[in-house]
This record gives sequence, C-alpha cells and structure tokens, in this order.
Amino acid sequence: MEINTVGVVGAGLMGSGIAEVCARSGLRTRVAEANDDALTAGRHRVEQSLERGRQGGKLSDDDVDTISGRLSFSTDLNVLGDCDIVIEAIVERLPEKVELFGKLDQIVPEHAILSSNTSSLPIIEIARATHRPDRVIGTHFFNPAPVMQLLEVVRTIATSDQTLEEARVLGERLGKRVIVAQDRGGFIVNLLLIPFLNSAVRLYESGFATREDIDEGMKLGCGHPMGPLQLLDYIGLDTAEFVCDALYQEYAIRDYAAPPLLKRMVSAGYLGRKSGRGFYEYEGAQKR
Repeated sequence: MEINTVGVVGAGLMGSGIAEVCARSGLRTRVAEANDDALTAGRHRVEQSLERGRQGGKLSDDDVDTISGRLSFSTDLNVLGDCDIVIEAIVERLPEKVELFGKLDQIVPEHAILSSNTSSLPIIEIARATHRPDRVIGTHFFNPAPVMQLLEVVRTIATSDQTLEEARVLGERLGKRVIVAQDRGGFIVNLLLIPFLNSAVRLYESGFATREDIDEGMKLGCGHPMGPLQLLDYIGLDTAEFVCDALYQEYAIRDYAAPPLLKRMVSAGYLGRKSGRGFYEYEGAQKR
C-alpha cells in the first residue's frame, strides 16, 4: 500500500513537527486536536517553522504555499476518515491513548495503519483497543521532528511484516534514518539514554562535579552536541521522570529509577526550558 494521506492526532510540539515533516514530503496531512486553542497553537508552530525556513533561504515563497496547502487542521476526528496512516502524538498516558485508538479504529479505513509516537509505553497495550492489532505500530520521532534524522519504528508481537515494511518506507520518504525496535520499554534509544542521564543527575546531586563541568565533559570529551543536564532541560524534566518511571516499572533496575533530585525538581515546577528553569535558567520562557 502506498501512503498518500497522513493523519496526525495532537498538535503539540511533537505533533506539529511530525505534521510539518509529512507535508514537506509531499503528503496530504490532516491534523486533529481536542480543542481550538491547542489547534491554533499547533498551526502557529508550523507557520513559524516554515517562515524560518523561508527567511533562511531553505524554502521559497512557492514552497511555503505548497506545503501549507497540503495541511488541514480540525477538532473533528472524523476528518481522518480517508487517511492511510494516523500517527498519534497526544499526552503520554496509556488510558488516553487506548481510548483514542478505539475511536480511530472505527473512523479510519480498513487498510489504514494506526501508529503511536510514544517514547516508552507498550504499543501492544494500545493495539488491544483496536480490531487491527496487525496494523498497529510505533513510530517514535525525535524532537524537533523536522530536524532530527532518526525514526524509531517499533514492532509489536502482533504487527505484520507488511505493516512494518510500509512504516519503514514511509520513514524513508520522510527523509529519516529508520531503526527497528521491539516493543519493550524504552525501545532502543531511551533504553540506552535514560541510565546515562540519570548518572549525570546523580553525579551532580552528590556534589562530585558542577553542572557546567558535567556537561562540558560530555560535550568536549565524548563529542555530544549537548551535555546530559542541558539535554534533560531540553527534553523536559517531567517527561524524563515519566520515562524513568515507565522503564523502572518494566525492568525494576535501579539505573532506570528517577533520581531524588529529578523528582524534587519536577515537584517544584522546575521542568527545564519550557518552564524557564531546570538545571539551568532560561529567558523568554514562562516561569512557574
């Protein structure tokens, strides 16, 4: 099956980025959100991103108009009724995802793939809400989706070979490098990344080194583009804590458990860049 029309549910940071990637790649892209405010914010993110591309000389006026013309936005899930694949990018909570997939299963065509952008939740638990578990898969994009080259495709024990191949082909059409992971907590990237980030927090928490020295050490010593504490601020400390909790629940290994400092910072509202304060302080963000 050739994928020509893509639906994206959720117009947050990830959802709007995924929608932009799809539209840039020549696909009709339908974006659905729960309310008008979130939908407007998502549309604005895409418009800002395309405008940056125009100002930077990467997109012409015609390019921006063409890409924008491929995008539509709605608060009605029924607009996804002609999609070949729907990518879910809503809040990272299993009950909400299960409920959504149950609804989508009744809306999209029989041939359509249902995929989740979850970074840690079990895909098979989401697939159980549908009558097509063989057509359910994980497509884990990385933030910011228009920039990051990687796509983690996550296959469950019920996902068919055809679905996996079609998801792989789509990822390559979107210009992504595709890696395939099994449906285990954390998949590939977070399973390796979370212990590293937690170790950096524990190192800082113990007073062994300053935040600057930890970050500079990994950037200059290991060639990382961003230090681990800077990366946590970028990801969002609440998001990191959620992933930690999910991995620890699955594996019961201490390396995946959220360090006490991380939990205290989340409780204090120090969530990183998005709140204006995390391991570092940031200007221009709404502080709590």
